[in-house]
Amino acid sequence: MSAVAFRGSTGWTVRDLTDRDLPAVRELLERDPVADVFVSSRIATCGLDPRRLGANVWGYERAGEVSALCYSGANLWPVQADAEAARAFSERARKQGRRCSSIVGDAEAVLELWRHLARSWGAAREVRDRQPLLAIDHASLVPTDPGVRRVRPDELDMLLPACVAMFTEEIGVRPDTGDGGALYRARVAEIIGQGRSLARIDNGRVLFKAEIGAVTDRACQIQGVWVDPQLRGAGMGAAGMAAVVAECLRSVAPVVSLYVNDFNLPARRVYERVGFQQVGTFASVLF
Repeated sequence: MSAVAFRGSTGWTVRDLTDRDLPAVRELLERDPVADVFVSSRIATCGLDPRRLGANVWGYERAGEVSALCYSGANLWPVQADAEAARAFSERARKQGRRCSSIVGDAEAVLELWRHLARSWGAAREVRDRQPLLAIDHASLVPTDPGVRRVRPDELDMLLPACVAMFTEEIGVRPDTGDGGALYRARVAEIIGQGRSLARIDNGRVLFKAEIGAVTDRACQIQGVWVDPQLRGAGMGAAGMAAVVAECLRSVAPVVSLYVNDFNLPARRVYERVGFQQVGTFASVLF
């Protein structure tokens, strides 16, 4: 597809961005480094070349200035997109056809995108329209679990069932179907190899686990938080998250963030106890 996808009647353009656009892209991502840490981390590592990034980044441009972005890969993720930019990105996405498994990001932009795409893309499997975005930049308010540590590569087979259980519980589908689980296993192994998987493992049993899913020098984002169902409600989640926060603030980034479903009241209470505060609202459209 050409660099310029199309122009709108009111003078805007949506086009594929390239490494030449990196200064403008970085400036936009700096406006909310916590909310956009996923996109920032990917671009910091890979730049804007789709072959390296495994995705395209679209720019919404008016009067020669890029004022909003949309990451288009496994996720469709709008950045700094107002209603007009979201509408323009939806046109580009509609022309391309659905290639993503979800639309994620700032709730207003995501829901505006989906409002324009729903008719042509068909029904979503689920729309989660209110997901509090939480962050913490100080020591936890509760004691840490000293047993939480980085997972070793030789512990992959111990950790993998907990990862599958978490994903299935959270997303509603298993992550290890279609290829016998090879791709998902490789992804979990990659996260372990990067030192971004933390867990408490006692006698070969995973009691608590979480991953650091995205990292920049401004923030990191936690994902995949899971507690053994037999131990929920006993304080292990809060102590485990306190340990994750402590390690992240010590060695990863100055702000630790995550987003949570608004209906998951037990998890929200845990994060509040640890000291997380809401800094925004996300939405997710799942296919």
